[in-house]
Amino acid sequence: MSGVAARPRTPVTDALRAVQAPVHERLEQVLGEMERIVSSDLPMVEQVSGHLLRMRGKMFRPTLTLLASDLEGESEPRAVTLAAVIELMHLATLVHDDSVDHSATRRGLPTVNSMFSHQVSVIMGDFLYSRALRALVGIRDLDVLRVVTDVSSELSMGEMRQLAAIDALSFGEREYELLIRAKTASLLSAACESGALCGAARHRAPLARFGDRLGMAFQVIDDILDYTEDESVTGKPWGNDLREHKVTLPLIGALPAMSPAARRQVDALFGDDQPHDDAIQNVIRIVGEAGGIDYARRSSERYAQEAEDALASVPPSPASGALLDALAYVTDRRW
Repeated sequence: MSGVAARPRTPVTDALRAVQAPVHERLEQVLGEMERIVSSDLPMVEQVSGHLLRMRGKMFRPTLTLLASDLEGESEPRAVTLAAVIELMHLATLVHDDSVDHSATRRGLPTVNSMFSHQVSVIMGDFLYSRALRALVGIRDLDVLRVVTDVSSELSMGEMRQLAAIDALSFGEREYELLIRAKTASLLSAACESGALCGAARHRAPLARFGDRLGMAFQVIDDILDYTEDESVTGKPWGNDLREHKVTLPLIGALPAMSPAARRQVDALFGDDQPHDDAIQNVIRIVGEAGGIDYARRSSERYAQEAEDALASVPPSPASGALLDALAYVTDRRW
């Protein structure tokens, strides 16, 4: 794939570098496997695939897969292919998300839908899914296949849950939990569970639980960061969730404590198709003053503790230690 060798890397913090250290060499192999899986003789596919691989993130999900496979020593070679499949499925969800949301940039680069078209974006997301699943079949393990294909259904259901929310401000905490489990936690859980099946199968259940709780904490913190940090931290424009009228846990937690006047300002923002930055900044202030960010932070801490508890039955090892470091990396991101 021409030009891919020169792709820019997403900055990796020292904390994440420490998490990835036990599997660093195989992560490089994962990148090569991703290129092999999506390789095509159709020039447009090659062009879009090359752009997507330049957009790749910090390889957090394949890191989890490789670490889970290493819990009892060196994992099976197929773990590299599985890790590539997991990351390609993640990329596919991002391509579809950007198309649905009409996002123009991600991680400082133009999205597929802005650089090419929405039609290309939808088809390319489908292409990534299909190539990933074809590579998955090549692993020839029914349990692994079942785990990963089940999560592909969950990811789609998560998108439908979000689109089905007609009255955004009636979106409650239960609906939010179901949404983030489908859109985020399901893939992290599958990354850990399927990884365990490639070398540490007896730890499958606690690893699935760990990934699920880690994913829930990850998404809640991500949603907090949208209220508190800029694009240099989140990889997307500041206040993007409010700009796109997405209700996340900080707002859900704040709504019951708002004054009528504050609630009217929130209603006005959600009634405006193109809210001004001043309106977004004002609602962010309201959410903070009403305790919404603290409410969401407590929720993330609860999920993180449940993730740590899930690893209690896993024997100490460099891989299990790195998984705990991965949890610390997620929870210690800037607020």
